[in-house]
Order: sequence, then structure tokens, then C-alpha cells
Amino acid sequence: MSGENSSALPPEASAVPPGVSVIIPAYNYAHFLPHAVDSALAQDYAPLEIIVVDDGSTDNTPEITARYGGRIRCIRQPNAGLSAARNTGLHAARHPFVAFLDADDVWLPGMVRRTMETFARLEKNFALVGCVSAFIDAEGRPFEIRKLYPDDDREITVRDILVSTRFAPSSVIARREVFETCGGFDPTLRSSEDRDMWIRVTARHRAFRLGRPLVQIRRHGNNMSRHADRMKSNMGRVIQKSRAAGVVPRGQFWFWMKVLSFYHFQTSLMFNGQRRRGRALGSLGLSLLLWPWFAGAHDLNQPGLFRLRTLARYLLDAVGGGAPPSAPATGPKI
Repeated sequence: MSGENSSALPPEASAVPPGVSVIIPAYNYAHFLPHAVDSALAQDYAPLEIIVVDDGSTDNTPEITARYGGRIRCIRQPNAGLSAARNTGLHAARHPFVAFLDADDVWLPGMVRRTMETFARLEKNFALVGCVSAFIDAEGRPFEIRKLYPDDDREITVRDILVSTRFAPSSVIARREVFETCGGFDPTLRSSEDRDMWIRVTARHRAFRLGRPLVQIRRHGNNMSRHADRMKSNMGRVIQKSRAAGVVPRGQFWFWMKVLSFYHFQTSLMFNGQRRRGRALGSLGLSLLLWPWFAGAHDLNQPGLFRLRTLARYLLDAVGGGAPPSAPATGPKI
């Protein structure tokens, strides 16, 4: 599906483009925030409103937001967490579409326009469009995460997201009305809250992912994915919550074994990234026991026998023969 040359707009507003509200939650990211805001202001799409939710920052975030004057809206609240900040933005949003941009990430030129052109070509029961991501380091320098297979434009289902995150929050634009039926972000989750949200959305609506990167995800020491224990706990809670809700029937035993298997594989990679070799090997072993058949996972962008290759890498790491991976290759921010 190609969007570069299309000028189509969503059918519900063929004359006037539907507005998009951009929600930027910010907590003590003043050094990154201007890059995020500037990338939103530079988008070639209108109408666009930018809402920065300052979640009780103790740095100079208020000074940064004040520099923009009336070009952005800033809402300051006591610190309540990322989910609560996004929910505050949703309540304040004025437009029928909402976009999410983390304060440490950056949109590439044309992100909003191309996403809205995609909505125009899809059926109206598509509620969410995301995209794959490019990556930058703390200083904004691009770097590559190796992928074996090219990403393609395709529909993303609830089953896909239950197995693995398919897009970062900063890559998503959604119809605001879906949050009225699916609820907001879960404030009890301190990570994986976006995955929980996309599972609930795709359980009721359709979603689409563009195979081209339209956002840069920043990798740095404060990313939530660096905190293995917290990530493991919250990822597990999201899976348990989804299973209890019956988003995929609980009787589909083998599917849920596959979900749990890949969950333990992801947590294994995080533990190894922290050089916690015993926990990494234990999680990887459990992954293999739960679902031995991930021989070659094209959909997960993994090589054949990828978990056995990971086991070999762990053993090399243990004797000083290699560096540990810092995050799984299957999701930008898990």
C-alpha cells in the first residue's frame, strides 16, 4: 500500500481534513521534549493540536513548554504515571483522531499525513493505524536493528499483539471514539500499558500497520524496557488480563502456550541484557518447554531456530565471547 502520492482524506471529511490531537506525556524529559514537540509542529498536516501533559516533572519541563506559547497546549498535573498522563490528554483532545508521541521520540516528516491517507483508503471499521519504527540513540544518532525480512503493510489482529508488540505508542494514530468503548490506558500498569490498550482495541476493532518507518524511537538508559523485573511483571499481567477477558477463547490452549512461550523468550532477552545469566537461561528454557516449534518465525522477524541460537549466544556471553542483547528485536518498546 503506497501513500506518498495520495492526497485522499478520510471519507467522513472529504472537504476538510479531520483534526488530529497529538498527546505528548512528559515526565522529567526536558532535554528530549523539544525534539518531540518540534517534530510534531513540523508535520505537513492540519488541523493539528499538540497537547503536552506535564506529569509532575521536577526538571525545567514547564520552561520548555512555555517557550512555545500558543502553538501547543500544556496541561500540568501531579505525577500519576504514563497511563494517567495519556488519559488526561485523551480527555482534553478536541479532534476526532488522536496520536501519541512519547517525549523522547521523534516523528519523521509526513508521519501524520501518510497515516491519515492510509485511514482514507481503509474501511471505516479500521480504528487504528500504526507503523514500524526507526531507532536513534540518546544523542539522536540513527542506528539499525537487524531485521531478516522486510516489513510489509498489513492488518494487525489481537492475536498478533498478544504474541508480541507490533508498534510503539509513538507510531499510532487512532479514532478518539474507540477509547470511549474500550476505555483508557490502565493506570495500574507502569509499563506495557500501550500493549494492553492495543489488545483491547483490536479485540473490538480493526488495526493496520504500515511497513515503512515514520517515527524514530530513542533508545537510552531510562527506557522502561531496561527494567526487566518490572517489564516481566507487567507483561505477565497484560497476558493474564487479556486471557481472563476472553479476547481469544481460553479454550484455545495451544495459542496461549505460544503467547506464554514468546513472553518468556522476551523476558529472557531482557534479563540477559542486564547480565543476569541464570534468570535469562531459566526464562529461555521455560519458553522452549511451553512451545518448542518456533523453528523459523517470519512474522516475528527471527531466524530459523532462533531460540536455540539465543541459547548458544548466552553460553558464549557467559564465557566472555559475546555482548548481551539489550532488547528483543520484535518490538520497539516492549
